[in-house]
Amino acid sequence: MMDWSDRHCRLFHRYISRHTWLYTEMVTTGAILYGDIARHLDFNQEEHPVALQLGGSEPAELALAAKRGQEWGYDEINLNCGCPSERVQKGAFGACLMAEPVLVADCVKAMRDVVDIDVTVKHRIGINDVDSYAFVRDFVGQISEAGCSTFIVHARNAILKGLSPKENREVPPLKYDYAYQLKKDFPALEIIINGGIKTSEEIDLHLLHVDGVMLGREAYHNPYLMTSFDARYYGDSSPAKTREEVVIAMLPYIRAQLQRFGDNGKGLKLNSITRHMLGLTFGLVGARAFRQTLSDTKKLAVGNPDLLLEALLKVKDANQGMSI
Repeated sequence: MMDWSDRHCRLFHRYISRHTWLYTEMVTTGAILYGDIARHLDFNQEEHPVALQLGGSEPAELALAAKRGQEWGYDEINLNCGCPSERVQKGAFGACLMAEPVLVADCVKAMRDVVDIDVTVKHRIGINDVDSYAFVRDFVGQISEAGCSTFIVHARNAILKGLSPKENREVPPLKYDYAYQLKKDFPALEIIINGGIKTSEEIDLHLLHVDGVMLGREAYHNPYLMTSFDARYYGDSSPAKTREEVVIAMLPYIRAQLQRFGDNGKGLKLNSITRHMLGLTFGLVGARAFRQTLSDTKKLAVGNPDLLLEALLKVKDANQGMSI
């Protein structure tokens, strides 16, 4: 989710679901230790609960980055052992770390030694042509001995050469049964499943076998799917926001962000926030007009957040003024 689940995106998602855990895009240890730390770690307090996902392979650097993440206020530190992109591989982290479980265990232990919040691991079920269940079972077993009790399992292999990141999300077959078996073999661990899940009905089926479900691209492209999650999975009967209420909730934030960062050389544009909202009307009559309006470069250049209201009105008109 690099370049996708930034703080603007996460706040938008928080207005749809009050309780769903949110994860940052992967942030490298180098960016935190040697870059603009505020740029990489700042988030909105409304985002809680929110996890910081780290990319790295040096235990000492990960420990320091995790400590800074806790100091910044994050609720969880997540180590990415699942990203297959070549850019990540050059840094010797991401999915290629699955070939080095001893190193991953050292990384987890180093982070756990300096933070009080949970340290979790997100990973694939195998790498390249290594796709036996025994491989991922042994990986989880070794990392759990270092004190990690939560594993987020993207139930596909990562092909490190020959497939793009997009192809790595589509070509390797999904093997949900591997995640199910992990829960059977490690009942004391929290096993969360990820990969190709698109509906609440699918989530319900997975929850018969594992402890949780993570959504990635589907939550981005069809974010209003999450509107039922608070009642369905967290027992919160408070009324969910309509799409219109979500837009109205976002407007003061967008205006404040543009005022703070748009005129001081940091170059924040309206599209930096609204691009994350294109999927809000997914599945509705008028959704295409909504996306087209929010993608109009001339209107975006004006920088008026009320463009969202204009886009929303087109959807309401297409639905005979019904509440959306």
